Amino acid sequence: MAIATADPATGHVEKTFDAMSEQEIDRALDRAATAFRAYRRTSFADRERWMNAAAELLDARADHIAAIMTTEMGKTLKAARAEAHKCAAALRYYAAHAEGFLADREADAPAVGARRAFVRYEPLGPVLAVMPWNFPLWQVIRFAAPSLMAGNVGLLKHASNVPQTALFLEDLFLRAGFPEGVFQTLLVESSAVDRIVRDPRVRAATLTGSERAGRAVASAAADEVKPAVLELGGSDPFIVMPSADVERAAGVAAVSRCLNNGQSCISAKRFIVAEDVADEFQEAFVAEMSAQRVGDPRDPETDVGPLVDEKARAGVEALVADAVERGATVLCGGTRPDGPGWYYPPTVVADVTPDMRMFHEEVFAPVASLFRVADADAAIDLANATGFGLGSNVWTGDAAERDRFVRELEAGQVFVNGMTTSYPELPFGGVKRSGYGRELSDPGIHAFCNAKTVWIG
Repeated sequence: MAIATADPATGHVEKTFDAMSEQEIDRALDRAATAFRAYRRTSFADRERWMNAAAELLDARADHIAAIMTTEMGKTLKAARAEAHKCAAALRYYAAHAEGFLADREADAPAVGARRAFVRYEPLGPVLAVMPWNFPLWQVIRFAAPSLMAGNVGLLKHASNVPQTALFLEDLFLRAGFPEGVFQTLLVESSAVDRIVRDPRVRAATLTGSERAGRAVASAAADEVKPAVLELGGSDPFIVMPSADVERAAGVAAVSRCLNNGQSCISAKRFIVAEDVADEFQEAFVAEMSAQRVGDPRDPETDVGPLVDEKARAGVEALVADAVERGATVLCGGTRPDGPGWYYPPTVVADVTPDMRMFHEEVFAPVASLFRVADADAAIDLANATGFGLGSNVWTGDAAERDRFVRELEAGQVFVNGMTTSYPELPFGGVKRSGYGRELSDPGIHAFCNAKTVWIG
């Protein structure tokens, strides 16, 4: 696979990069191991200062990196700017909270026959991050900010179609004052990942991406007895019950499904609506989806830009075609527009059944599956009838019903009467085939620390 910037709005390859040689990879791993030995001893005050400097730089250069992200993977320019500022906020969050998250945790010393007993959190070492293209800044920052504040060093293997974003990130941390070797971008092809995970200088791995890639990294890490965090795909349910504000739910549903041009793991994908309000929701939802403006991602009026590449568009077309051939109904969209670029319109597909690929597979495009159910029992059963378990979304005005959905939905997150998203303050991750481990909040910084028990007699 070529390491290249190809503009999804035009299909034109803007810039190409050579993959690192085996010798260059080896030197990078040596730098990481050497940097860790010194960096782990730096103070929280120093790390906080450098992390806040990175946040200031990122805010100041938001327009610059936004333009790069839009060119590399096609998200709208306004969404790219928002992503940059969200990342700066996450950097500040960990700068402010890391020391508290990692403070020694006192235990009951008399219960264990000690004068003092406590848990101390210590960094593991170089952490390899294998990251995806869809949120090319945010996915990296949510690993890098807690890892660096904990005293680890980072090695980034980014998606091959966002090399300029990857190099920007290495430069950002260097400019902010972090010592050389503490955060490095590895311009390598996917075939090099297994060797890097297995290298003894790498102490842990984290991956956000496909289930296939997750299995490969998890297998290598397990074989080498190294910890790993996996955030994989999602096929999130969006449940609407009769007590909900149906009109508001329909508006949020369209925004969620079209977020990032439909290429978000935690975007709602399966819309499960109680029969009593199904007609009302369908009419409003189809209207909202049809009103989404598809076009140049650099145009401030654009809501939905192109998909990342032609392979992605062809894959979505195949999923929709399979559903239609088996009896599904396309309520809007469903046909690629004429002209250059890898565009696909917001699409709503009804009458989806278990014999269709769309029922079981993640649809990474602005394509929604619409289901009608009799009641909450049927909604929960359908919501859980997937191998994925990343996020979930429930719309209800009934408190008892709300509590039941929170309790029974098989997902890493349940958002009630609001759109599923990620925050530095809340743990993020999934269950089932959506992965394991958590990012963000305090679990995100503990994920790559040794919880060392200390007993003093």
